[in-house]
Amino acid sequence: MAVELPALDERVSWSIRIVDADTAELLAEHAPHTQCETASVGKIFLLIEVARRLAEGSLSADQVVPIPAEHVVEDSGLLYRMLKQSLCVHDAALLVGAFSDNLATNALIALCGLEEVRAVAPSLGYADTSLHDYIRSERTPDLPWTPSYGTGAELADVMRRLGAGDVISPAVSGQVMTWLAADADTSMVADSLLLDPLAHADAEYQDMVLRHKTGSTSFARVDVGHLTGPAGALAYAVAANWKGSAEDLRAPVTDAMRVIGEQLRRHVTGRDRADATMT
Repeated sequence: MAVELPALDERVSWSIRIVDADTAELLAEHAPHTQCETASVGKIFLLIEVARRLAEGSLSADQVVPIPAEHVVEDSGLLYRMLKQSLCVHDAALLVGAFSDNLATNALIALCGLEEVRAVAPSLGYADTSLHDYIRSERTPDLPWTPSYGTGAELADVMRRLGAGDVISPAVSGQVMTWLAADADTSMVADSLLLDPLAHADAEYQDMVLRHKTGSTSFARVDVGHLTGPAGALAYAVAANWKGSAEDLRAPVTDAMRVIGEQLRRHVTGRDRADATMT
């Protein structure tokens, strides 16, 4: 059964793909090969690299992560607000998965090496998607053009592969999905799933299980994920950019994302939105 996309605001650059998580069958798409700036979504590739190093033993979960002074940053996350900022590798990655923590992101990139992190997406076969740079308080013309970029096609595929245990190994994929299970940002596609934003690691409303990553800037909204329910499983990527627009288009973009989310909920549950029957 296909997923029906809503009318999409033509002032926005969209890149969307939704696939069956088990068969990779295409369920819906719109400009899936259009490259968008993806804000924090590229942090998935950092988490893959950290999980890979934990699995091979070159990093240990309880190893303290230093924070280089030149990469101190605020905004998204909690670590910059904490009195004690000494975290181990596992907990720093958890903060990235749960709150897209910028300071923890930069500390982990510095620990792994920016070039090594940049190489993760190409090593998985992705040509137009990557984590490209540290998170910066200001992005001047001499710096890389964006911290993260990607296409709907490639981002949906990496989420499908993570769900299948096919990114490097089942252990690496599983660790990344465990970190993503804590993502508290359900403001976009995931808003329509009606999950508890702070507690959906296990099956929640209508027996859905969500693993996802979001990204936001003043001109972008991006949500990529893996969603399972009693009637099916799918992987999705919905990216929207309106850079250069005279208007802030977050309202129509978010509205469209929520309509898509409702389609995804119905697809994996086979139930009406208000059917709260306990199973």
